[in-house]
Amino acid sequence: MQKRTTIYLDPDLHRALRLKAIETEKSVSELINEAVKQSLSEDEEDLRSFEERAAEPTLSYDAVLKDLKKHGKI
Repeated sequence: MQKRTTIYLDPDLHRALRLKAIETEKSVSELINEAVKQSLSEDEEDLRSFEERAAEPTLSYDAVLKDLKKHGKI
């Protein structure tokens, strides 16, 4: 079951979206749904990465610079 909503797009963005819909033989709604799903999926991946790295030690910027200098990287 789909929900109906109203969104406001920049006129140029709307035009580009309509043209892409014609070229891909998809509806504007399909394109927007795909874009939103992709964006949410990327957010989920980012959150998973943060959770996986939560136990890693935190390094200060100063400590990183000193380590780079110590090893001749800068």
